[in-house]
Amino acid sequence: MRTTARRIWLLLATVASLGISPALAADADHGADLARRWCAGCHLVSSSQTQASADVPSFASVARKPDFSPEKLAFFLLDPHPKMPNFPLSRTEAADIAAYIASLRK
Repeated sequence: MRTTARRIWLLLATVASLGISPALAADADHGADLARRWCAGCHLVSSSQTQASADVPSFASVARKPDFSPEKLAFFLLDPHPKMPNFPLSRTEAADIAAYIASLRK
């Protein structure tokens, strides 16, 4: 048992030291599909989109924020907030949308 616990601890320490993030496993292409389906009614979600609400940020501007983090954004998307419709996103879907927005960062 002690050996197993040590192996698990070493594995977790190795993963942490490599800086592996859950966002790396997210699917930005799926996030783009979700964004076009659920978010494009208000946000500009891609450069090819021509119309959106004027009072909401584009996904590209969200990605360029200095404090942008895919992990923070995914948690934000999971938490109901008054200015946005309450979409029942799974953790995977929220991570995928955040990964898509991260891919717009330039």
